[in-house]
Amino acid sequence: METAFAEYLDEFTRRDWETLEPDAVTDPVRVAVVGLGWFAREWALPGIARSAYTEATVVTDVDADAVESVAAERDLTGVTPDEFRAGDAADAYDAVYIATPNATHLEYVEAAAAQGKAVLCEKPLEVTPERARRLVAACRDADVPLMVGYRMQTDPAVRRLRDLLDAGVAGDVVHIHATMSQTMLGELGGDTDQWRLDPELSGGCAVMDLGVYPLNTTRFALGEDPVRVSGRTRSEHEAFADVDEHASFRLAFPGDVDAFCTVSQNAQHASRLEVTGTEARLTLDPAFYEREDRGFAVVRDGTRVDLDFDQVHQIEEEFAYFGHQLLADEPFHADGEHALTDMDALAGVYESAETGAPVALDGD
Repeated sequence: METAFAEYLDEFTRRDWETLEPDAVTDPVRVAVVGLGWFAREWALPGIARSAYTEATVVTDVDADAVESVAAERDLTGVTPDEFRAGDAADAYDAVYIATPNATHLEYVEAAAAQGKAVLCEKPLEVTPERARRLVAACRDADVPLMVGYRMQTDPAVRRLRDLLDAGVAGDVVHIHATMSQTMLGELGGDTDQWRLDPELSGGCAVMDLGVYPLNTTRFALGEDPVRVSGRTRSEHEAFADVDEHASFRLAFPGDVDAFCTVSQNAQHASRLEVTGTEARLTLDPAFYEREDRGFAVVRDGTRVDLDFDQVHQIEEEFAYFGHQLLADEPFHADGEHALTDMDALAGVYESAETGAPVALDGD
């Protein structure tokens, strides 16, 4: 077991999916960025630029001023949403990255698919499982590749966590605990006039915006899908009157493995994933936020080892994977069908919160 432990931690930040030589890439995937909120401006566009496999060429947003300023700052082509949907600049990009409010993902994906462009759509896929299925069908019918923005899956810390679990370092997994919280309004300048607080645009708040992280990361680490979910939500402050401010939920996985998750949009900043097995406990803390360095600890037989490794730019890794897979003509792991499982689970959490009863998912 010690050999396996050392083997899987060697070259910690290695890209185990990479078959191309990044320095040899002369024609990176040209990306149109749809949606210029803070995440796209501060993280996605820099991540695209840092990746050898991608380059941004076109931007669009409903905010014309944002389009003008970003296009000028980065020497990109700016178009209106109507111009994007009409394909006016389609010759300038090969793929489309969609980072708009959840309820608008479908219309932009349909437009990109109709243009024959590969798609990277942010999570959650849409506001309901039904709309998410329409989105996946649009790409399938147009025969265009669809990747969903689960950036945790390309984070080396999460990939090494999965490697260690697969190697049996933790023994048999017994349970998982995960938490993710922030003071959302404080981090967004106190603005209550925003789409995450509008259930028509977001589909929900704490569960949809934060809950998807522990849900999908646990699925990825275990290589299993939940068969049953239960949950509860609550809101205490007026700003969250129409959406969930706090939530807790339980995911039941095959083999009687449970994941217990808590998320909040109005609590002390926290981000942690802990997997407890019969032989060891593996912890990522911080775990989920793109702006924090990962912490990785392994506890075995009373001894704790905190791993020291080079940190990566999470979004660079995500776009490098996206561009690499397109250039190498390889499929995405986090594709549309994969994301539909999350949509059903998220809907199940809300249903359980309303009825007070667990909700069985496909396969239970």
